[in-house]
Amino acid sequence: MSFKALFAITSIVLFGATPGMAQDSKSPAEAKVYFVNLKDGDTVTSPVLIQFGLSGMGIAPAGLQGDATANTGHHHLLINAELKGDDLKAPIPADERHVHFGKGQTEARVSLPAGRHTLQLVLGDWTHIPHDKPVMSERITITVR
Repeated sequence: MSFKALFAITSIVLFGATPGMAQDSKSPAEAKVYFVNLKDGDTVTSPVLIQFGLSGMGIAPAGLQGDATANTGHHHLLINAELKGDDLKAPIPADERHVHFGKGQTEARVSLPAGRHTLQLVLGDWTHIPHDKPVMSERITITVR
């Protein structure tokens, strides 16, 4: 099997047929994700303990061994980043601005440089795609000393 074919099959298994396809994972109307221990305007020191809150849904892992159970997902932390439009119908990127917690983590210590940073939580399904109605926290701004 060629590398190209293997890559295509792996992509389909991990992320669905195409990144732009409609989500299969619906979210309940009452679902909410939020920061437990941080609020807009806080001043903190690094590393920052960030605790993730979720109501109206459950936590489940991502990926090949992930859980496609309805009304579940896992957290993604957006740092100085924003998802909107078609980005909300595709797998959330994995980089220093889009941090995945696909094992079902509900908190993390994150090293951030001094300065102002925006943070937002987004719940993704087992393929890292936001649910249909995205479950997203408010964007908050914190200052790291």
